Amino acid sequence: MNEYSFTRRRRVIANRRDELKHDAILRAAITVMAQAGYHHAQISRIAKVAGVADGTVYLYFKNKEDILISLIRSCISQIVKRSTEELLSGMSATEKLSRLVTLYFRELGSDAELAMVTQVHLRQVDANIRRQIGDIMKPFYDTLDDVVNQGIDEGMFRPGINRRLARRMLFGTMDETVTAWVLTGSKYDLEAQSSDVVDLLLHGLTVSQLVKSERSANT
Repeated sequence: MNEYSFTRRRRVIANRRDELKHDAILRAAITVMAQAGYHHAQISRIAKVAGVADGTVYLYFKNKEDILISLIRSCISQIVKRSTEELLSGMSATEKLSRLVTLYFRELGSDAELAMVTQVHLRQVDANIRRQIGDIMKPFYDTLDDVVNQGIDEGMFRPGINRRLARRMLFGTMDETVTAWVLTGSKYDLEAQSSDVVDLLLHGLTVSQLVKSERSANT
């Protein structure tokens, strides 16, 4: 091994160690914030859970707000990345919606501590942090907008609907379903709720005209 190769190898190892510490701090922050809430979470406690010195936390994050923003960005980026991988060009809008709801519930349903932070404690932060969270969420909102627009173009969704309101309704339903799961102690399978949620989103509460016609034909 020549000197260049040795130096490069050391850099790769150092970068990997930095990444592991960064991730350990984020994981510890999720645990501490889930237990104590954002405002009562202390950097010293996060450092202890992560197994690093207090000062080490500040090598990776400016402050507690930066940690919160970073963990939300990491979570949403993962969901957006997976949705990009799973939403295939040949899928219909309804298929994409079903896949998105399932993916969202699967990701948050696999991490009750993270869901506690995003669904409960995140609502207690100040307006500045909420604005930053809104910016982070935009790619996911854009994906939902694309599904709504595709559904209208395909004739699956009514053409006259308020598209922005439709997207808010879709995400609001998903968001509230996760919140209810968290507040009831995360005792059931969140992902298993996907099919019922999608059914209600697509068909609502009323009996469809198609079903009414079928019933009339059978009487």
